[in-house]
Amino acid sequence: MKAHACLAVAFALAFAILLHVDHKMARAQDSSVLVPIQAMFKGMTERDPAAIKAAALPGTVMVLMRDGKPTQMTIEVFADHVAKPSKTHIEERIHDPLIRVDHDLAMVWAPFVFLADGKPDHCGTDLFNLVHSDGKWLIAGIADTGSKVCPAQ
Repeated sequence: MKAHACLAVAFALAFAILLHVDHKMARAQDSSVLVPIQAMFKGMTERDPAAIKAAALPGTVMVLMRDGKPTQMTIEVFADHVAKPSKTHIEERIHDPLIRVDHDLAMVWAPFVFLADGKPDHCGTDLFNLVHSDGKWLIAGIADTGSKVCPAQ
């Protein structure tokens, strides 16, 4: 009986260790999904169209919901629009992302705030669809909501 109890404890301990390792690996995988999103945001801030485009598959479609109306554009059109010279400093920030990964497919759902010269311009929710290709994650689709009424920062 004592041997069975020791064996049960050993199995429970091994299972707990495996769960801990699996959880750590899942968190690392989740954070790697955010890499192209952060790269796109950095490209936006730097008004660098090549950096924006490099974070996504060619032809990636964006759907921007404003006042209940969708506006669609490709990542290339968006990148060229953002790259236009301006003295306004822009920055987009997400927080509390919900990340789901299944093999080479992922999605990120996250509240965001878009800052213009350090002040909230609009906010909402970003939705990113991503694919893992050639060893890296790439944005495959983007949708967002946008509102000028933002919670106090």
